[in-house]
Amino acid sequence: QLQLVESGGGLVQPGGSLRLSCATSGFGLDSYGVGWFRQAPGKEREGVSCISSSGASRNYADSVKGRFTISRDIAKNMVYLQMNSLRPEDTAVYYCAAEYLGGCPRSINRQPYAYWGQGTQVTVSS
Repeated sequence: QLQLVESGGGLVQPGGSLRLSCATSGFGLDSYGVGWFRQAPGKEREGVSCISSSGASRNYADSVKGRFTISRDIAKNMVYLQMNSLRPEDTAVYYCAAEYLGGCPRSINRQPYAYWGQGTQVTVSS
């Protein structure tokens, strides 16, 4: 059974850092593209970052470029989102998602994902 479980969220002050983890099971990461998304109350879901199944392509939303970094550890079946210089507007529930042979287009929302985690809350506040 294919599963994704996010962790690492929490409360952090503006300017701080968090590393989100997406633990995957039931599939091999080298065959699946993974995306990170977030949704704030009253707002549409936003694609934050993605990595293609080959690992060759990685993209970021303009709002997080230069601050967030996506990575993966195939041996550990883990995908990470390192978030630095956090801002109050980064507050949201963050989700990871996976798609078989998924790509990573510049417009992250264009890549459909069949499998989703339950989300982890990130709150940036002083």
